[in-house]
Amino acid sequence: MPYFDAASSAPLHPVARQALQASLDEGWADPARLYREGRRARLLLDAAREAAAEAVGCRPDELTFAPSGTHAVHLAIAGATAGRRRAGNRVVVSAVEHSSVLHGAGESAVTVPVDRHGRVDTAAFAEELAKGHGGGPGEGTALACLQSANHEVGTEQPVGEVAEACRAAGVPLLVDAAQSLGWGAVPDGWSLLTASAHKWGGPAGVGLLAVRKGVRFAPRGPADERESGRSPGFENLPAIVAAAASLRAVRAEAAGEAVRLRGLVDRIRTRVPEVVPDVEVVGDPVRRLPHLVTFSCLYVDGEALLHELDRAGFSVSSGSSCTSSTLTPSHVLRAMGVLSEGNVRVSLPSGTTASEVERFLDVLPEVVSSVRERLGAPGARGVGGRGATVGEGGSEGAGSAGPGSEAASAAGRGSEAASAAGPGSEVLVLDALGKLCPIPVIELAKVIEDVRIGGVVRVLSDDEAARLDIPAWCAMRGQEYLGEEKVEGTAGGVGYGVRRVV
Repeated sequence: MPYFDAASSAPLHPVARQALQASLDEGWADPARLYREGRRARLLLDAAREAAAEAVGCRPDELTFAPSGTHAVHLAIAGATAGRRRAGNRVVVSAVEHSSVLHGAGESAVTVPVDRHGRVDTAAFAEELAKGHGGGPGEGTALACLQSANHEVGTEQPVGEVAEACRAAGVPLLVDAAQSLGWGAVPDGWSLLTASAHKWGGPAGVGLLAVRKGVRFAPRGPADERESGRSPGFENLPAIVAAAASLRAVRAEAAGEAVRLRGLVDRIRTRVPEVVPDVEVVGDPVRRLPHLVTFSCLYVDGEALLHELDRAGFSVSSGSSCTSSTLTPSHVLRAMGVLSEGNVRVSLPSGTTASEVERFLDVLPEVVSSVRERLGAPGARGVGGRGATVGEGGSEGAGSAGPGSEAASAAGRGSEAASAAGPGSEVLVLDALGKLCPIPVIELAKVIEDVRIGGVVRVLSDDEAARLDIPAWCAMRGQEYLGEEKVEGTAGGVGYGVRRVV
């Protein structure tokens, strides 16, 4: 069964397995002790630190092993902000950082937006850094955070350029290199760096934290004599040895494997829109990780799509709200302003074959079509083009919007969409309150032809995904998006205006 979710966790590399088994026999003792077994364990720990530091591009005494990548991120943010508390408490982050960074920054986070490819603008980042100057004591910027590459869409960030802006502003830069470290070194200029072993084929439960000499850093929590006082607790030495050994191994293979996997990903990026209608491929087409591609499908429930692909033998993941316990779209897709429904992330592990990718491309159209058919999507196999009926009583989720009707009158009261339509324009109200993605968009697609060219459909929805998916649908279907306005008398209801153009 092809496993296409290496961005979540890569399969254990053979070198990691060998190193883990060997160090279970040799590295079980306390490396802080002076007797023979302890000295042997210490030699293994020092060798692992040297190997990992070489891959990171830092000195061994700048590298700390942590219990996980998330723990490393939280240690980095807490230590750096505590060390610079006199400078201020602002933490400047990109809008698409991993949730561990956003959680670690908390209320101190100041977010820099990204473009539709998910790439942060260096000038905007520098401008936000500059806002920390000129304030009173403690009102400045303590830390900046920027991932080396995005975990959901693969877009590489301008780390070198942002590092230069941070240097000019006198602000340390924390780089989350979890997704990219296995593929190569991070551009120089960073002050702190974190990574996670299970992302490159090492065992879970090992994180890396690198802190450059000269960076103000004050470890938080009770003092501990291990790992320079930065990460308390007994080191998981067998896992650390396996993590360092596998990092060295994957980096040795990275150049050749990156070229091969990039070719397979290019094939997916090109073929998916050809074989599946109404698809948006997201992320930067050029400046991206070699093994990762993400696309979103209109009129598709993300959870149903992932289940069907799993039944067909493919393990993939998604940033769709339908696959989230919070039922809100991925913050990454939301920041990019791209379609979130039917989102699929394919991240190929090393060793993926061309035949596995071809089989995925053969299976995908049928899977998407079957999910759309079950949902009654327009244009799906066996489903009529209109599907919904609007009239007296309306279809399920659609209200009458004839001239003088109560629905049209309600749409007109304070509605940005209705006023934008112009005097005398037809306004049809589509009530999709209480319905989750992709149903509001499906019902919009069904009723759009019930208004004349130039008429407006006002979609009422309380699903957060509609904020992304309705504008994206308009862009994909050539209709005009008129904006949104809160619907009074509802819990979180929003009216989204769409003008029919074609």
